Amino acid sequence: MKISIGPLLYFWPAARMRALYRTLADAPVDIIYLGESVCSKRREFRREDWLETADMLVQSGKEVVLSSLVLLEAESELGAMRSLCENGRFAVETNDVGVGYMASELGIPFVGGHTLNIYNTRTLATWASLGMTRWLPPLELSREGLDAILKGWPADVPRPETEVFAYGRLPLAHSARCYTARARNLPKDQCEFACIDYPEGLPLYTQEHQGLFQINGIQTQSRHHCNLLNQREDMTARGVDIMRLSLSHEDDLARVALLHEQVAGTAARVPVTDSDSCNGYWFGQPGQLQLTDADLYS
Repeated sequence: MKISIGPLLYFWPAARMRALYRTLADAPVDIIYLGESVCSKRREFRREDWLETADMLVQSGKEVVLSSLVLLEAESELGAMRSLCENGRFAVETNDVGVGYMASELGIPFVGGHTLNIYNTRTLATWASLGMTRWLPPLELSREGLDAILKGWPADVPRPETEVFAYGRLPLAHSARCYTARARNLPKDQCEFACIDYPEGLPLYTQEHQGLFQINGIQTQSRHHCNLLNQREDMTARGVDIMRLSLSHEDDLARVALLHEQVAGTAARVPVTDSDSCNGYWFGQPGQLQLTDADLYS
């Protein structure tokens, strides 16, 4: 089982981002995704900064993948994504159908992000025939749903690697509207880069003051962190090749070390949940649920 770190989903100052990736260069992870996938207005890192960071990580023995935007709304963004695909050195994670076809037309092997919404074997096989070498199932797909896709795989098509979102706030939806700007009574086109003031997003509560969502610009996330770190053995048995962690704070690096110890066989199985986690989708239940060992194996 390999360990990957997904693209940073928040808007952090450049110095904090550089410090994070310097730390990740020495962390026990195999794959690191780089790039802005949420909003093209977040430009603390320019293209040259991302490529410089990628070179540094490659020198540390990491596999680097450049992530595309999820939602393309302007011609300039389309041009930036073509430039991303034409980087000539690194694989690309395509989080938009158009970027996926662009990578295929250019003959570039690519990773299919969860926002491509692949729910069946035929769709996955079609993308594989177009050059997809790895895919992330939709976040709400259960382990039984994943089984159904992989068990029906056609023998004449090379199967892409399967990577599962195993830890982090779930990116549930994206909108043309920026909710962070709206919370500040600002128009989206004059947002004053408000997201940088909320390095973990804005919490959204129910009327009963229960944490429900996390607002991150145009992205709506789960309030709780998905935590499937204890499911490594089950995932391996089902054909999963990579477990992805999405960081919302440097403290999450402790999760990376814990998972690595499990993969290396030097740590005991971790608990199913903690006080800030959810795991329902993987077990075919509402995503915000926190199922314990007693729930699952009683």
